[in-house]
Amino acid sequence: MRRMTDAISAWLSLHNCARSGAIQKPHMRRLRHRRFGTCLRFGTGSRRSSQGRCRKCRSPPIFPPARFHPMTSPMSSSARPISAKFERLAFLSSGTLEAERARADLSATYGNARPDDADVIVALGGDGLMLQVLHRFMGTNKPIYGMNRGSVGFLMNEFSGEGLHERLAASQASIVHPLTMRATDVQGEIVNARAINEVSVLRSSYQAAKMRVSIDGTERLSELVADGLLVATPAGSTAYNLSANGPILPLDAPLMALTPISAFRPRRWRGALLPDQARVTIEVLEADKRPVAAVADHVEIRNVMKVEIAMDHATGLVLLHDPGHSLDERILREQFGY
Repeated sequence: MRRMTDAISAWLSLHNCARSGAIQKPHMRRLRHRRFGTCLRFGTGSRRSSQGRCRKCRSPPIFPPARFHPMTSPMSSSARPISAKFERLAFLSSGTLEAERARADLSATYGNARPDDADVIVALGGDGLMLQVLHRFMGTNKPIYGMNRGSVGFLMNEFSGEGLHERLAASQASIVHPLTMRATDVQGEIVNARAINEVSVLRSSYQAAKMRVSIDGTERLSELVADGLLVATPAGSTAYNLSANGPILPLDAPLMALTPISAFRPRRWRGALLPDQARVTIEVLEADKRPVAAVADHVEIRNVMKVEIAMDHATGLVLLHDPGHSLDERILREQFGY
């Protein structure tokens, strides 16, 4: 009986830790076999059969397995269901005739709250509008749900004016982290900006750019001659990075893509995959003869001498997508769509 009491105490302790968030690992440890020949299991996984029996001794557990979902970090990039109720909606359009008509119809049906008071922002347009909206509400933790009324719509959901509250309640969230760019021009002026897709360094004249590349303070390329160089996030790996023959990164991959644009020397260098904790420093060589511009999404700085790039893990942007059409699913499908 005392062993049974100890087992119950251990089970309750682990269960309460899981509920409170003290244990952050997605799979809980299972207790070893007790002398009384039974097993206790916590959580879900392959270690327990569909009937709840031990895969080692085939005996049933004394208690039902604790029912809780695998825990993820609040800033996890993988898609997950949303349980919040979105009552106040704010509709923003790209300004095109099609988007304005959609905004008027949806506002008449669901109302149109002020963006600062809304529970969710509904963006009506294309990917360009989505990037603008993400930049506008960066740091507010306000979820963004886009519906395609533009030309591309990779980041958007399909447009439909019916059942919007139900779609939002069933949507899945993807968390993306922006890049920070610190650019220093030839006059010593420093400009800071953020990019959701990529930071690119591009030649501004007929001559190719010459650059020196360092990672975390260590020089990796003493001289790169190319039209440019970019650093892309997983969310932006299917944009300019893909056009430059860069790799597509899964959304939850802790990586950044460093991709050259029309590299001349070294001829065989095709770029690199970097950990998302890395700091990239690009120094422009012969800047007076070969001018270079640095671009972070919509922000462009000309005549730069030095560009420092890193990922901002403290800032998370919340994108909502319909089930089966999450951002990580779209990135995966993009790799088989050639």
